Amino acid sequence: MSLRTAQRASLVDQVIDQLKEQITSGTWPMNGKIPTETVLAEQLGVGRNTVREAVRALTHAGLLECRQGDGTYVRATSELSGAMLRRLRQAEQLEIFEVRRALEVESARLAATRRTDDDIQRIEAALAERDRAWELDDPDLFVEADLAFHMAVAHATHNLVLIDLYEDFSAALRASITAAGTSLNKGYIPHDAIARAIAAGDASAAERAGHACMEHILIALTES
Repeated sequence: MSLRTAQRASLVDQVIDQLKEQITSGTWPMNGKIPTETVLAEQLGVGRNTVREAVRALTHAGLLECRQGDGTYVRATSELSGAMLRRLRQAEQLEIFEVRRALEVESARLAATRRTDDDIQRIEAALAERDRAWELDDPDLFVEADLAFHMAVAHATHNLVLIDLYEDFSAALRASITAAGTSLNKGYIPHDAIARAIAAGDASAAERAGHACMEHILIALTES
C-alpha cells in the first residue's frame, strides 16, 4: 500500500479521500481489516486524532466498521453501497428478491442486445464455474460463482449505472442467493438458457429465461 503524506490544509478531508482510495481500488479488500490507527498515522504523516476522525466519517458513511477490541474492517466500496447495506438490514428477504429480480431480468434483456464476443466468453466461463461450484457441493463457493455469473451478465449490458447498482447491491444479493439455495434444498436452477439467449442476441428469450430462474427462487422463498 502506498499512501501520500497529507498536507496541512483540510487534513481530515485529505485523509478521508486517501483511505477511500484504498477501499475503492481494492487495496483493502471487502471484509478485510485495515491497518491500525497508529500505522495509518505514521504512513500519512498526521496525528492519530486526524486518522480517528477520518475513520469515524467513513464508518458513518458505511464504508468501514469498527469492531471493539478487534479492529476496523471494510464493509462497502462506496457511499451508495454503504447506504444500501444499512437500508437492506431492515428489509424483508422478499423485498430484496424483488429488487434482485428487476435488476437481473433487465440485465439479461439488455445484455442480449449489447453483448460482445468477450462478454459471451466471460458469461460462459462464469456459467462453467457456477456448475463446477455446485458439483463440489460448496455453498460459499456456489454463492460467489452464482453472483459472478449475474455480474458478468450485468457487465454485458454496458450500462454503467446498472453495473454500479448491481455491484453495490452485491452484499445483499449474497444473502439472497444463500437464502434461496438453502430453501431449494439442493434443487439446482440451471442458467444455461440465459447464457444461450444472450449469446444468440435474443432479448425476448433472455428476458424469459431470466424471469423463469427468478420465479423458481421466488417459489422457494415463499414456501420456506
